[in-house]
Amino acid sequence: MTKLVQVAVAILIRPNGEYLLASRPNGKGWAGWWEFPGGKIESGESPEQALIRESQEELGITPTQIQPWIKRRYDYPATHDAEAKTVLLHFFFVHAWQGELQAREGQQFAWQHPRTLNVSPVLPANAPIMQALSLPPVYAISNLQEMGEHAFLQALKQQLDHGLQLLQIRESHLDDAALAKLSEEVLQLCAPYDCRCLLNGSPEQALQLGYHGVHLNSQRLMTLTNKPDNLLVGASCHNRVELAQAQSLQLDFAMLSPVLPTKSHPEATGLGWEQFGEMLNGLEIPVYALGGMLFEHVSQAQSCGARGIAMQRAIWEQQSHPADSSPRARPYSTHGYRS
Repeated sequence: MTKLVQVAVAILIRPNGEYLLASRPNGKGWAGWWEFPGGKIESGESPEQALIRESQEELGITPTQIQPWIKRRYDYPATHDAEAKTVLLHFFFVHAWQGELQAREGQQFAWQHPRTLNVSPVLPANAPIMQALSLPPVYAISNLQEMGEHAFLQALKQQLDHGLQLLQIRESHLDDAALAKLSEEVLQLCAPYDCRCLLNGSPEQALQLGYHGVHLNSQRLMTLTNKPDNLLVGASCHNRVELAQAQSLQLDFAMLSPVLPTKSHPEATGLGWEQFGEMLNGLEIPVYALGGMLFEHVSQAQSCGARGIAMQRAIWEQQSHPADSSPRARPYSTHGYRS
């Protein structure tokens, strides 16, 4: 029987959004491969305690601001220099630390940007985390039907200027011709900003119209048997069964709602932050919180283990972001408010 090894993993984040990778040192299994630094959780240790100890032993630093994120299970096969094992990785963002980085095990360091990777090979268990890190903390959803096309495109341009990186077009009221026209305008507008656009619809339609990805409603999600190829794939979830389906398909992310009461469904009781966090515990894919979200909820969502928030109305109603230059005024940074 393959043994299970629990590991605390540190994602060190620089102010510019870059994260740290380290090479596996000689003498250890998978030597020379790149990974996020970390190590085994010893008996009697919490994951947080192991993270701090391993950071001190391997990197010469002491984390002072950490944030739990997703967990990931991976089965490593036996190799010439390592036995087969199953690892359960507990990922933490490390936003601040004391001390200077030191290669205490003779490893190499490389600071990487979430959308570009220039070191290889990367340990297989870490590869999906790279994709998850490329997701920004704010996911915008179109609201053309309520706003009108002109107002929506104006608001979209303003949010792109502020740094919007991920957009879902959800306009089921449009016929095929109108959707194709809108899609062309939106994709052309977003292209210079490197903002990825997903269509709420079928994978076939998303590919045909030139979208970067597809967002599946819960009905499509539950009938899906394989993740669509060549697309960034997200899905709408409202319960644990749907989240489990999104994870089993290894989708790129899920959206869980409603967290708080919304304008469209004021009578509906939201999950609340506590239940939202409980439903995310142990998930291996990134999740966005939807329902009553405002920019200031990013840090609350992330403290529950989410990648960030999704917004359909408030994002287009807010004419500008806070004028101050504090980190909390930059919600579109890839790593969230802590830039």
